[in-house]
Amino acid sequence: MKKIAILVMATVVLSMQAQKKAVAKNLAPVSDKIMENAVIYEANIRQYSKEGTFNAFAKDIPQLKKLGVKILWIMPIHPIGVEKRKEGLGSYYSVQNYTGVNPEFGTLQDFKNLVKKAHDNGMYVILDWVANHTAWDHAWVKNHPDYYVKDKDGAMVSPFDWTDVVKLDYSNANLRKAMISDMNYWLKNANIDGFRCDVAMEVPVDFWEQARPELEKTKPIFMLMEAEQPNLMKKAFDMQYGWEFHHLMNAIAKGEKSGKEIDEYLAKHAEKYEPNDISMMFTSNHDENSWNGTEYERMGNAVETMAALTYVMPGMPLIYNGQEYDFNRRLKFFVKDEITPKNFGKMFPVYEKLGKLKNNNAALHGGKNPASFKKIETGNENFYAFEREKNGKKVVFIANLSNKTIESTVHLKGEFKDYMSGYKIQFSTDAPLGLKAWQYLILEPTK
Repeated sequence: MKKIAILVMATVVLSMQAQKKAVAKNLAPVSDKIMENAVIYEANIRQYSKEGTFNAFAKDIPQLKKLGVKILWIMPIHPIGVEKRKEGLGSYYSVQNYTGVNPEFGTLQDFKNLVKKAHDNGMYVILDWVANHTAWDHAWVKNHPDYYVKDKDGAMVSPFDWTDVVKLDYSNANLRKAMISDMNYWLKNANIDGFRCDVAMEVPVDFWEQARPELEKTKPIFMLMEAEQPNLMKKAFDMQYGWEFHHLMNAIAKGEKSGKEIDEYLAKHAEKYEPNDISMMFTSNHDENSWNGTEYERMGNAVETMAALTYVMPGMPLIYNGQEYDFNRRLKFFVKDEITPKNFGKMFPVYEKLGKLKNNNAALHGGKNPASFKKIETGNENFYAFEREKNGKKVVFIANLSNKTIESTVHLKGEFKDYMSGYKIQFSTDAPLGLKAWQYLILEPTK
């Protein structure tokens, strides 16, 4: 009996230890502090792998952890409308059923497994949400035609030239309830952590402000909007697209603009937004890649410099799947078009180093308690420099934003170590610094 009792006690102890380990693995709820040092990754499930499934993508989640990724943005996973579908497989943004899963990608359980694996690796999952419109064969079209916008003749309408979808009417209170209920479904049934909201500016602000507190009754969430609009940041969203800065980087890479316009952008941004409003910084995303060209088409030899800039500027950097593999091709949008080959070439180690710095150095904090930003004078608008500082940590960024070698004075003193190369550099206020075309330095003080 004593042996049995000891065995039972040992089993209980082991069980308690296992429970403690399980609890330790639980991801902390989304919070402003957690997002201060985050990198976000956009996953196009269809094109990410040959299989184009949740399971195939989930295998690489530990690899994304090496890049410092804390948020996974999953493009729409819902069944795609058949009526008026574009090309073979159609657009992810033509949603036939908000609570369904596209069988092309797998099952609901497969998606839940993906979310769990992300959580186990310290990542939060946000789901791409299309609230502005549905597919023409969504059940609401037949069962709730009052949910949709009509023209003067009473016919339902497509937004813009998006002929495969039909626009929703948010003056209808029942539609609002139904949409919030469908969003809540994913919080409750798949344990996701928030949403990336497609064309958020096309949906009334007061809907988003109504939805946010209702959704947070289920769990704390993170909300990203595909828009750049101050009033949406007040109560509804945590982060907006940094569209303006993205286009500015494209223009600088083409030699059309310089660091002077970065100063103008920052001044204008400070007037329009609160200091703690977060912008997502990016060199590519699914729209830019498919419709406007890869970052290599748009930015040429400046690609790495601009990628670094998205990490050191205030905000949160985005990696669009494939960028880490030096992928240099426009992905087709409506048909299968796999990201291949997946080479660990130039950019993977670059993103890995930048991600570690973003994660671990408070001087690059964004979010609701961002690090300070101070311009450093150089005397040349293409020789751009600034410092960021927080909690006793400092990072200095210096870049040649042109396709020619430049030598200029940088008003900086002391010894610094270049984070990317490991080289030490001694600065004095009157000593010139030379940088090759598109060369950049990310400096940390040695003392």
